[in-house]
This record gives sequence, C-alpha cells and structure tokens, in this order.
Amino acid sequence: MDFTTLTIDILKGLSVAGSYGIGIILLTVIVRLAMWPLGLSQQRSMRTMQLLQPKMKAIQERYKSNPQVMQQKMMEFYKEHKFNPMAGCFPLLIQMPIFILLYSTLMSPQFIQMAGDSQFLFINRLDATLKTSAGVSNDGTFGVSKYDTFMAGKTAKVYLKGIDEPLENVKIEKPNKAVEVQGDLIPGEPIDFKVSLDSLNLKFSQLDQIEKAEIGVTDVQNKEVENLVFTRKDSILISSVPSKEVQTSFHYDVLLLIALFAVTMIFSQKAMMTMNKTANQDPAQAAMQKSMNTFMPIMLTFTFVIIPIPAGVLLYLIASNCFQVVQTVIINKQLEAEDAAKESKISDIDVNNAKPIKEKEG
Repeated sequence: MDFTTLTIDILKGLSVAGSYGIGIILLTVIVRLAMWPLGLSQQRSMRTMQLLQPKMKAIQERYKSNPQVMQQKMMEFYKEHKFNPMAGCFPLLIQMPIFILLYSTLMSPQFIQMAGDSQFLFINRLDATLKTSAGVSNDGTFGVSKYDTFMAGKTAKVYLKGIDEPLENVKIEKPNKAVEVQGDLIPGEPIDFKVSLDSLNLKFSQLDQIEKAEIGVTDVQNKEVENLVFTRKDSILISSVPSKEVQTSFHYDVLLLIALFAVTMIFSQKAMMTMNKTANQDPAQAAMQKSMNTFMPIMLTFTFVIIPIPAGVLLYLIASNCFQVVQTVIINKQLEAEDAAKESKISDIDVNNAKPIKEKEG
C-alpha cells in the first residue's frame, strides 16, 4: 500500500457521516495533538532565545572581527544554556511532508474518483483549485484546454494472447509519466495517447503477449477521468479519444478559503508576537520579526493564488492555523506559570539565605 492510498483510507475512516471535510479537520487535530510536545519545545525555545538575545548580541559585537572565534563562542554559549537554535524549526519540518502528502492525495485519481466531488459547508468540491476546467468523467470524450497534461491510473487491466481472463490490477510504473500525447493537443480534435509496454509491471515474456489494456487516464487540470482501451502497435500501446474544448471556471469558494487562510495566519502570527512581547526583546529583532509576520501571510496568500492548491488542502491549513492560535495561548500561559514558579522559588531562597540585621546596642 502506498502513502496516497493509506492517506485516503485514513480520511475515509475519519469522515463522519461520509463528510471528507470533517475527516480533513479531524486529521489536522490528530496531527497537531501528536505534535503538541514539539510545539511546546518550539515556544519554549523562542522564549529562551528572547531572554538570551542581549548576551548573544554582546558575543557577536565582541568577536565580529573574528567569525571563527565568534562561532565557537556562540556554540559554547548554546551548550552552557542548553539551548538549540534549531528547535523552533522542527514542527515546520515535520508538517511539510504532511502538507505534500495531503496535496498529492487530494490531486490523485483515486481520491478524485472516490470523493473528488465531496461538498463541505460552502465548499463545492474538495479537489477544486481556484481556476479549473469543467470535465465530465467517463463520457467517452475528454474536455480539454490547449495546455492540459495527463496521467495514468496506478493499475491497468491487461489482455494477453491466448488467455481469456485478463490480468487485473497490473501495476503501472510512474503513472504521472506513463501516458504521453502524440502530436499537438488541439481541443476539438481526437487526442492520440501512447503508453510504453515497459510502463507495465509484467515479466518480459508477458509483455511480448500483450494485445490490449484498459487504463484510466486523468486530465490533471480538470480532474476528468476516462477509462480508455489501448491496443498494441509494435512496442507501444495506443488509444485515440475524441475531445472538446472547455472553458476555465473560477471558484469563488476556493478564493474565500484563501482569504480565510490569510486571516487565520495573521491571528496565528499575532498570537506568537504577543508571546514574544512578554520577554525582553532587542528592538531591532522585534522590528524584523514584525516585518516577517506581516510579509509572510501576504507572500503565502499570493502564492496560493498563483499555484493551484486544492480546497481540501486549504481547509487543512485553516484548521491548522486555528489550532495554532489555541495552542499558542495555552502553552504561553503554561510557560508564564513556569516562570512565575521559578521566580517564586528564587525569591524564597534569597529570603531564607538573608542574614538577620543586628540591633545597635544602646
């Protein structure tokens, strides 16, 4: 079982009342709860960094003429205070593979065929991007635009010479590269596809006996799927299917999701900034962090307008941002309580160690 199929099975199991939108939100909560200790470590690391910032700046100023010595002193400083400057990056590094996996899952032919048209709240399709072309699956005709690309399904049904029963679920190697368009793609004219025999995971003796194969082909842009019959010609399998031109449609529900992502990210950044204000912070560092917190939501929002992001992935990011706000507030209160306990303990030690003041003799 590959990771895409596993992710689909997990979403299917988490989907309450058949809603894959709820499944995505529950998956987000489970992932973020599992990462809670790392989130605590991240915020504790950021808090420690703010407290140590003046001393770190002093070391940098003192050894700025000798970078090698400065690096050595900084490493000694980190070791002395048991501080890892990279600790704050671990949650982001772990979330990135999850984001990529969910993206590839929601864009996969398996999910599109099974639940691509799933609705959730105001979202019409969980696999929809901001701009897509509408296509009707399994109608024998591909609705295409000029620059569309195609990918094969993960398996094929293969017919061999002299054998009545076809081979089911024959694995296709590299499905995203297995199908090629012969010639130019001209909407309204037949599309000629070809698939190399070597793309089928069969023995060499079986490859030589192939007569035809049934393969699902997906238009990557509009998610339309057609099950095509490929016949053998020399060392390749070929198929021709009629096409028609389709117009690109704009999905305002996805635009609203992008806007919600920007808003929730701003709140998430503000929560982090509020946490950092509780510690002594270098003014230059504070100004730079404020600029980054302002620039980051704008940059990512603009990126999501340009790059096609499925509605389901945006839903995951929005839920993750909301969780981040709640987590930041809770952990910040926990860290404040820890600091207060430390200060109280230090104060008690100072009081207990204080020497009594002797009264002057009259």
